[in-house]
Amino acid sequence: MSIFEESMYKLVVETSTNLPADVRRTIAAAREKEDSATRAGLSLTTIAQNIEMAECNVSPICQDTGMPTFVVHTPVGANQIIMRQEIRNAVARATKDGKLRTNSVDSLTGSNTGDNLGPGTPVIHFEQWEKDEIDVRLILKGGGCENKNIQYSLPCELEGLGKAGRDLDGIRKCVLHAVYQAQGQGCSAGFIGVGIGGDRTTGYELAKQQLFRHVEDVNPIPELAKLEEYIMDKANQLGIGTMGFGGNVTLLGCKVGVNNRLPASFFVSVAYNCWAYRRQGVILDGSTHEIKSWVYEGGSAVPMNAGATSKEETGADIAATSERREIVLQMPLTEEDVRSLKVGDVVILNGEMHTGRDALHKHLMDHDAPIDLNGGVIYHCGPVMLKDDEGWHVKAAGPTTSIREEPYQGDIMRKFGIRAVIGKGGMGPKTLKALQEHGGVYLNAVGGAAQYYAECIKKVNGVDFMEFGIPEAMWHLQVEGFAAIVTMDAHGNSLHADVDKDSKEKLAQFKDPVFV
Repeated sequence: MSIFEESMYKLVVETSTNLPADVRRTIAAAREKEDSATRAGLSLTTIAQNIEMAECNVSPICQDTGMPTFVVHTPVGANQIIMRQEIRNAVARATKDGKLRTNSVDSLTGSNTGDNLGPGTPVIHFEQWEKDEIDVRLILKGGGCENKNIQYSLPCELEGLGKAGRDLDGIRKCVLHAVYQAQGQGCSAGFIGVGIGGDRTTGYELAKQQLFRHVEDVNPIPELAKLEEYIMDKANQLGIGTMGFGGNVTLLGCKVGVNNRLPASFFVSVAYNCWAYRRQGVILDGSTHEIKSWVYEGGSAVPMNAGATSKEETGADIAATSERREIVLQMPLTEEDVRSLKVGDVVILNGEMHTGRDALHKHLMDHDAPIDLNGGVIYHCGPVMLKDDEGWHVKAAGPTTSIREEPYQGDIMRKFGIRAVIGKGGMGPKTLKALQEHGGVYLNAVGGAAQYYAECIKKVNGVDFMEFGIPEAMWHLQVEGFAAIVTMDAHGNSLHADVDKDSKEKLAQFKDPVFV
């Protein structure tokens, strides 16, 4: 293995497992702004603990390690062909070692390559510069937050904000709307990169480039510095909060860049990133390719002081500091179990649960289940798994965004007698109606807390549909002390719908022009 390839491997591992200091400081500051007894406060405590666990375990912070995207600046004359292949080798090795999830899927067949290599993956951008050293940046941006990216073409009409024109005030409205529409589905509290101008492609590229900026920097363009400050203030008045649970902190960072545009086009592109803001970079010696320095200060410099020494202690804190009920349930569940629950309850699950994502839900609409699911619990999760002589082991196992399963979930719960679904971000009216009629409940786990929940999984009992790929397979997991919060109950109540309605009303207060 070449030194360059080894350096790239180290970069991938560090990016996936250890949040840099600027992100940690920002999350720590967010914790200070929330009451530790609230849903948002509890979630931020879990997030802080998960960050420390990932660093200690050298395992993925979040199981969705996204589309690895590299930006490489090389001296004139560097062999980019060899560099590209060695980056690919490093990605494949990191995947085999469980530092990345198998995330490269054939768009036509649905087949997973198993090594994160394939047409277009990983993404590698090369640029030459007149320096002797090599600068490599990497961002791992998961699918949940990637799905909340949004692009606006001005002028346009925005829900709650009215007309957004081709000026700074129209841009302001677009960015506020982008934060509103993400709700908790992108693992808020989040960071956003904004690209003004360009065409549809370069606008999104510019927005993602902003995510490589340091959280604590100041925009050199005065108008954009003012816009960033405004957005940070007003977005946190929307009340969306961590995981969409409501709260004081919805946005952790806003960075805006601007490019020229065509006269006929005016795009505002927003790249949304979850709290698990995984980006890092290295400066390499141009000759030896050894790492000279890291671009972002290492996370070890900022302990998260999660306030609990174990998952069990955190669960005890939930019961001690919260006015909500804590209910311990053994799976499989009964209809009586779930109808006794209400929004806000903390549920601790023991027993066997089953993972299920997009491929499984589509399959179950027209086929039988491989096991009896009556009273069962489906976990919207695509884990990171490794196999050795003793069998399969869970390396990371946080929830995925649930709304993708909205077309299927209610029908599948009725068909198989499923009583509970665990995910993040909530689901829509079709599922809520099914929960009420059938007797079911939606449990919101903390998005991105892949190490926290992996610790709850004591054994892998089996797996079905491996042909779907590891993330999409149906894993049967024995768990103890799996904690989640009821956010949609069998009585027609939805915390997600309530927060959405409330934040929409708050959004409307920012309709009047500010920047003219």
